[in-house]
Amino acid sequence: MSHYDAGHHDVIVIGAGHAGCEAALAAARLGCDTLVLTINLDMIAFMPCNPSIGGPAKGHVVREIDALGGEMGRNVDKTFIQMRMLNTGKGPAVHALRAQADKMLYQQEMKKTLENTPNLTLRQGMVERLIVEDGVCKGVETQTGARYYAKAVVLTTGTYLRGKIIVGELQYESGPNNQQPSVNLAHNLRELGFELTRFKTGTPPRVLKDSIDFDKMEMQPGDEKPKFFSYDTVEPPPGEQLPCWLTYTSSETHAIIQENLHRSPMFSGAIEGTGARYCPSIEDKVVRFADKPKHQVFLEPEGRNTSEYYVQGLSTSMPEDVQLRILHSVPGLERAQMMRTGYAIEYDVIVPTQLKPSLETKLIEGLFTAGQINGTSGYEEAGAQGIIAGINAARKVQNLEPLILKRSDGYIGVLIDDLVTKGTNEPYRLLTSRAEYRLLLRHDNADLRLTPIGYEIGLIPEERYQRFLHKKKMVEMELERLRKTKVRPEEHVQKVLAEAGTVVLNNAVDAISLLRRPQIIYAHIEQICPSPYELTDEMKEQVEIQVKYAGYIEKQLQQVERMQKMENKRIPEDINYDEIHGLSTEGRQKLAKIRPISIGQASRISGVSPADISILLVYIEQYHKVLAARGS
Repeated sequence: MSHYDAGHHDVIVIGAGHAGCEAALAAARLGCDTLVLTINLDMIAFMPCNPSIGGPAKGHVVREIDALGGEMGRNVDKTFIQMRMLNTGKGPAVHALRAQADKMLYQQEMKKTLENTPNLTLRQGMVERLIVEDGVCKGVETQTGARYYAKAVVLTTGTYLRGKIIVGELQYESGPNNQQPSVNLAHNLRELGFELTRFKTGTPPRVLKDSIDFDKMEMQPGDEKPKFFSYDTVEPPPGEQLPCWLTYTSSETHAIIQENLHRSPMFSGAIEGTGARYCPSIEDKVVRFADKPKHQVFLEPEGRNTSEYYVQGLSTSMPEDVQLRILHSVPGLERAQMMRTGYAIEYDVIVPTQLKPSLETKLIEGLFTAGQINGTSGYEEAGAQGIIAGINAARKVQNLEPLILKRSDGYIGVLIDDLVTKGTNEPYRLLTSRAEYRLLLRHDNADLRLTPIGYEIGLIPEERYQRFLHKKKMVEMELERLRKTKVRPEEHVQKVLAEAGTVVLNNAVDAISLLRRPQIIYAHIEQICPSPYELTDEMKEQVEIQVKYAGYIEKQLQQVERMQKMENKRIPEDINYDEIHGLSTEGRQKLAKIRPISIGQASRISGVSPADISILLVYIEQYHKVLAARGS
């Protein structure tokens, strides 16, 4: 085939899923001439699985993407049909926002945003090969022979790389939702020397609304006064929120699955890819939790202008006839008409330990990867990697140091550090338990943690930064007022305290001591000694959390400070681990493979012992002394 020069850009993004959109927007907003190449322009920001964004840990990540200047939070705030804060009965560290999105509207809005962003060009095309010269990625080549050149390339192919759909005995090459798969690019990555592995994910059937008996289900409404993901959002989208519905599998469901396990590709060996432990198929759940009499099933609307409902909890790759029987065995779905069949999809992923913490590949300079290609599951994890890869591709072009978020900065830091340091042998899903500083990494304070970083790198506009500074200042002023305000045992004070179920006052106390009491919330303080400042609900929430959890937060900050000393001890890039005597064989092999950038990262590598770290520290000290003696 003949080739032609199709143009030169600063950054090329391959793929326009959740990672690709964030990468492209970040690079373009940072002033880079950015080209997005995607197999199908109608599938930009498509949700092949759940029509939802957020949930435990994932909701935190969307908030962090927004605090850095990304788009996912704004986009879902414009297009949600239900918003709900989860875990409100627990502490603030695990409060998690979750939205049901209007699937089609979410896509359309994101496409419109990309189309209207300066410096950003959208083009439909199948990338088949990377143009690599002397270990540097110089551009890409498409199926039609077009060669696009760039100073940095971001690869966000999702589940399209050698994608294969499996339904019972049926198997065929395909991307999600019967889209064209990307086959030649997967072969090209292998030829370039990348280690690839095979993962699997799945999706449940979709059913027709009019065929569901909602009377047999429990309604799950949205919050009366919804919160938002984006710090920019003021108003919810027009229209009433739509409810979701809860039902359960039955003993009949479990019997049908057990009888047909021999026809399940998961158990017949037809599926090679490793599936997600935390998002198992219904057949996997029935086998693994054999003593559990029933499993939750949620019916989730896919949008305002469609009758399709997503059957959350019934992800399956069983044959179509078995899927129908499973559906009809669930209370409320006895007459359900299946509009789309559930399926499993297998795809190639890059082993993520081949990446630097900036998400640039170690093997090829100027090539970044983000999203499910790095072994993660979920739109939110993809978006998080996308914004970091886009930022760092732009910074590479502009000869700036990469942005690397620490584990104490946010869940995004935890996610990327886990991937590049430990790797993953199954689709990686963020959980609050993966973060050792989760009391610091809350949903409510993402802006306090990350907006200064977003502003410094150039993604947060001045007006928004000034709003952020105002919020921060008001919270500090109110905390100071509470420290200085004395509350005396007057009648109206004692009445509020008694109604709150706490001990009345004998002597005057400062207002901050009152707020520390478990029974007292900020609303009580407003009754006792109202603030002279105009405070928003977010400011009040921030004041309450900072007062109530001060002791715990202080302890975590001390932990962070101790760990930071390890993170600040950088490891020279050209270090030769074979020269370091005393390292264990496993430690030497792992250090040479991962090539950590700091002692902190080295200490988190599985197989690197504390003894190895001690030896490494001594070696680095000697190394610097030798360099100093040489005067270099």
